[in-house]
Amino acid sequence: MTNPAPFAEIWRDDFLESVHSGHAVVCDDTGQIVQAWGDPDAVILPRSSSKMIQALPLITSGAADAAGLTTEQLALACASHQGAAIHTERVGVWLDTLGLTDDAFRCGPQEPADVDAREALIRAHEKPCQIHNNCSGKHAGFLTLTKHLQAGPEYIDPAHPLQVACLNAFEEVTGETSPGYGIDGCSAPNFACTLHGMARAMAHFAAAPDGSAEARLHQAMRLHPELVAGETRACTELMRAMNGTVALKTGAEGFFIAILPERKLGIALKAACGTTRAAECAIAAILVGLGALDAGHPATLKRMNAPIRNWRGVRTGTLKPAAPLLQV
Repeated sequence: MTNPAPFAEIWRDDFLESVHSGHAVVCDDTGQIVQAWGDPDAVILPRSSSKMIQALPLITSGAADAAGLTTEQLALACASHQGAAIHTERVGVWLDTLGLTDDAFRCGPQEPADVDAREALIRAHEKPCQIHNNCSGKHAGFLTLTKHLQAGPEYIDPAHPLQVACLNAFEEVTGETSPGYGIDGCSAPNFACTLHGMARAMAHFAAAPDGSAEARLHQAMRLHPELVAGETRACTELMRAMNGTVALKTGAEGFFIAILPERKLGIALKAACGTTRAAECAIAAILVGLGALDAGHPATLKRMNAPIRNWRGVRTGTLKPAAPLLQV
């Protein structure tokens, strides 16, 4: 990735201590770039921010309706949840309705990020299962589609009919031929595209008519922000701060997307350094610049112009968006 633009700055008193840089694109419903920072043609792996694209075949195949999936389940199919009870209980019920167990997953066990859930496992002398994996909702969707297709159990294989369907959906909405894939943290292939392509895909979601697969997915995310991530998480708190008007999704290594249906805009950004704080600050700044997010909302102030405190609670610095990001 060449020529990244300044994203976020760390100030300690009057000293600029560190600068995070990255790439960001805002696209309209024609797929054209409205504004960009850094390199729009940078080839990226969108990681978990592409989950709503991976969920498209779940609906377009008829599998979601055949299984009677609810908006909660569609939100979980797009989620990177933190393994709280509200997540694992719902995924568990979903598995039961499929007649499957935790062993059917291919995402691997993961310790819950949710403190209460993690401590409950410790007290019970139990180890985390695959249902605790932050991607278990997506994988429950994969299993639903696999059952509908009557395909084999190794649904994470890039040659599996499910993954072929995911690739076709990905290339259709990005408007690009993917140059390849990386294996994600949950073991599924994660297809690459340009940053412009990902922003184009999000604008496609934003402009999709009611009743379409794209609209059903981003509406489910906006309706159930607590299922998409969880308490204290940026996706959940910022969606709530915007009263459900915008769908947000983070991805590993400093990725973030936003879907703005009222404006028919899509945003994709990548922090070149791969840090979460840079990506969260950048997405907040761009949304504030677009008028979609209140700069003074507490959820915004946790990510943008946010205080940095030491172990004694003393404020020692500030995380600020770089000035160009505010010029939307």
